[in-house]
Amino acid sequence: MSQEWNLRSRGHVCSICQQPLEDRAKVVSALKEAQGGYERRDCHAECWAAETRDWTPFSQWDGIYLAPVKEEKKEALKKEDAGELLRKLVTLDDPAMKNVVYVLAVMLERGKILVERDAKPQEDGTILRVYEDRKNGDTFVILDPRLRLENLGEVQQQVVALLSGTKTLGEVSAEEETGETAQPQTA
Repeated sequence: MSQEWNLRSRGHVCSICQQPLEDRAKVVSALKEAQGGYERRDCHAECWAAETRDWTPFSQWDGIYLAPVKEEKKEALKKEDAGELLRKLVTLDDPAMKNVVYVLAVMLERGKILVERDAKPQEDGTILRVYEDRKNGDTFVILDPRLRLENLGEVQQQVVALLSGTKTLGEVSAEEETGETAQPQTA
């Protein structure tokens, strides 16, 4: 696939029987490779087991459907901001930001916001990692750029700069393209 990452939201009706998914019900989620990306399917576990398919899922996992809840109080911590930044970067689909996207995903995984559902090695040696947002069920397919330890500090600085607002997406993207990270100025 030409896409390095993309986002797919959780369905609220069974992809097979078209009946609504009920809160706390067992579901099977699967990604199907499609023209230009992935198609996400969320199904009742019984429907999935009974259906005959002429396709093999790119990724598949069992889960529990959690119905959307009304807006809760936002945390004082910037966890939501990191999630919003990840969604924005995934939507932009800028290959120069692949390192930042991956570090954000790992950061959100460690913060128990995302859960890794699958890892798919590709023919070119890269790995596509499938993450799911624990709260709203959105699925992210993110390229693991195989960051080297000596480059991790620079990418972490870029993530902090984006989250704090001291750098714009354009500035960080330009740094990634040129391979340079601007040093912070001292007063």
